[in-house]
This record gives sequence, C-alpha cells and structure tokens, in this order.
Amino acid sequence: MLQGVILVLVLTTVATFISHIDEVKQLGFSPLVVGIVLGMIYANSIGDNFGNRFTDGIKFSAKRILRFAIVFYGFRITFGEIYNVGLDGAIISILIVISTFAIGTYVGMRFFKLDRDTSMLTASGSSVCGAAAVLATEPVLKSESYKSAIAVSTVVFFGTIAMFLYPAVKSTGILDLNDSQFGIYVGATIHEVAQVVAVGGTYGGDVSNSAIIVKMTRVMLIAPMLIILGIILSNLSKGTNGQNSLVIPWFAVLFIVMSGINSLNIIPKDIVEYINIADQFLLTMAMTALGMETTVKKFKGVGFAPLYTAGIMFIWLLIGGYFITKLITEF
Repeated sequence: MLQGVILVLVLTTVATFISHIDEVKQLGFSPLVVGIVLGMIYANSIGDNFGNRFTDGIKFSAKRILRFAIVFYGFRITFGEIYNVGLDGAIISILIVISTFAIGTYVGMRFFKLDRDTSMLTASGSSVCGAAAVLATEPVLKSESYKSAIAVSTVVFFGTIAMFLYPAVKSTGILDLNDSQFGIYVGATIHEVAQVVAVGGTYGGDVSNSAIIVKMTRVMLIAPMLIILGIILSNLSKGTNGQNSLVIPWFAVLFIVMSGINSLNIIPKDIVEYINIADQFLLTMAMTALGMETTVKKFKGVGFAPLYTAGIMFIWLLIGGYFITKLITEF
C-alpha cells in the first residue's frame, strides 16, 4: 500500500507544479483538475504494466485520504456561511437527490433493461455523492461488488466531464446565475465531492463555499436515503426480516464539527492557512488517485446500458438542476 501512496504522492507533486505554470493558471486549471488528468493518463497508458502492485495505495488515496481531506475542508467554512446558503440549499439538495435517484432507477430498469441493483447503484452515485454513495448503497441492496464497480465507473466518468463542462458553460455567459447561485448549482449537481471542490476551487469565494456546503448537504442525505431505501426494499421483499446494514458518512459529520471549530475563531488564522494548504494537497492526491482508477476497459464487456443510464441522469442534473436552482433561489 505504501508504494501506491508514494506513487500517488509523486504524481500529485508533479500536478501541483504543473498547475503553477502561468499558461495553466490562465486556463483556470486547479491542481485537482491537473491531478485527475495525470491520473487518467497513467491509468490508460502504463498502469497495466504494474499489475496490482500499486492498487491498494491508490484505493487508499482515493477513499481514505479523500475523507480526511473533506473533514479538514471544514476549516474553510463557518456556520455563518452555511446560514447564508440557508434553506434554499437544503431544499435544492433534497429535490435533486429524490428526482435523480427516481429517474436513474426507472430509466435503467424500464428503458435500458438493467437489473435493479445496477440501476439503483448508478442512481445513488449520480444523485448523492458518487463513489461513496455507491459503496454505501451496496450492502443495503446486498448486490455483487462488480455492479458497484460499473456504477462507480459511470459516475466518475460523467463527474469528470462535468469538471470541465461546467466552467466552459459558465464562461459562455448563458447561465443567468450569480456566484452564490452557481456554487449551489455546482454543489447540487456534480457527482463526487472532490469534483465539486475542484470546480468551486477554480473560482473561489462564494462559488467555492456555496458549492461545498450544498454538496455536503447532499452527502449527509446518504443516511436518510439508505434508511428509506431499506424500508422500501424490505416491504417489497417477502420472507426477509427487513434488517439492512447502514453506512453513516462519518466524514460529513466531522466536516460539520471542523466548521464549528472554525466558526469559534479559537485557532490562529496563520495556522488555519497552513491547514488549508495541506488540505489542498490531500485533495489533489485524492483526485489524482481517482483518475488512476479510471480506465476505458472498465466499460468493456458490460454493454452501454449503465453508461446510457448515467448519461440520462447527467443531462437531468445539468439542465433540470439548473432550473431547480434558479426556481428555488429566486422564489
């Protein structure tokens, strides 16, 4: 595992240096974006040559390091800022999660003939928080692990597209959203937490803060979503006791704790700045590792149905999410 972490560390350092090149800065590419691109280049070129040698370290970076990085991202947020996002962000998050999960499950099973588990796993990843939601939903459905791998691949794929598409769309000026609204839109509709951080970090300020707060609101909806899903499945299944395992996103809870500590102003600002610098590097490591897990061959042999299903949800998030954000924030 250590070898894999060191490899991620090396690529992350390279990504950080590249992101500081003036030409790259002018393109608006943050270290996180550069990191995932480098990771994908590695995965689809020389990655196979090493077999499983670095797999454990890459997975550790993509999952564990990401969780810790999100926890300490709380030092960028205060409860005052959370209050400013307010009820609008919560309502938008709930509407997005419910509508996206319903659309993904229905479309996958009805039109693309996917099995129930693959449809729901893909829907949970798109509606809540990407890979973390997929992995949290798997034990509730008691599905095979390869179905989770398919779902994770689709949400990472479309989430990566979103990282580049959203800034491009914003630059055209067709989105009639201010910085706070755009941040809410980003947080409510992009798949992975780290991807939201990457897009928000490109702009900083209100965009970044609103995006991560709304995204964490979506993340915290994992628990109620899984409880409701477990109850529904139990009622639909005959001969079962209705007991399902529940995965609580501890990193979302600790994110709130860190935000509370930051709100009290008990830690000197210069120390908080150092924490944020270290946290940025950890987030870049997570994104780099995420890219290193994204290979084209993952889609081979499973057909295009999961990709089509995730694509429909992506379009809904992009267009439907915009109108929901616009409607609620201006109501």
